[in-house]
Amino acid sequence: MIEREDPPLIGDERAMLEGWLDFHRATLLHKCEGLTGAQLAQRSVPPSGMSLQGLVRHLTLVERAWFRRPFGADEDPEPLPWGQDFQRTDPACAEDDLVAYRIEVERCRQVTGPLDLDSIGLGRRGGREVSVSLRWVYLHMIEEYARHNGHADLLRERVDGVTGV
Repeated sequence: MIEREDPPLIGDERAMLEGWLDFHRATLLHKCEGLTGAQLAQRSVPPSGMSLQGLVRHLTLVERAWFRRPFGADEDPEPLPWGQDFQRTDPACAEDDLVAYRIEVERCRQVTGPLDLDSIGLGRRGGREVSVSLRWVYLHMIEEYARHNGHADLLRERVDGVTGV
């Protein structure tokens, strides 16, 4: 069972940013919990090609692109090309994709743990390289997850009728 902790109501900026991001990470996993590989790969909201497995794959890449790559901790080969995260899903790989997601999140925590919110990295936005603060990355990732968790709500409901947070 996926444990989700509510973000802190009182705390410093870092604790709140990490709390909200972790809440959204856990929400994505919660939306995937208990489903088969076929259900995770199901494109349940036509005409969209989006699936829960595709969202997991996409957010794995996004974690890496915004936390590890800008802050110099990404020396691994590209796991899959951008654009294939949503399109090339395979029910047989769904569990592996969830494991890869969890591993990536942990790697990102290790990279960002010693950094302060004013640390500057080099990211890519709009096809060009840009300087970003770790603070901006946290805010961007919270927005990214909030949007995609809304998609996950709809996808999960269409797969098996489960609704709610």
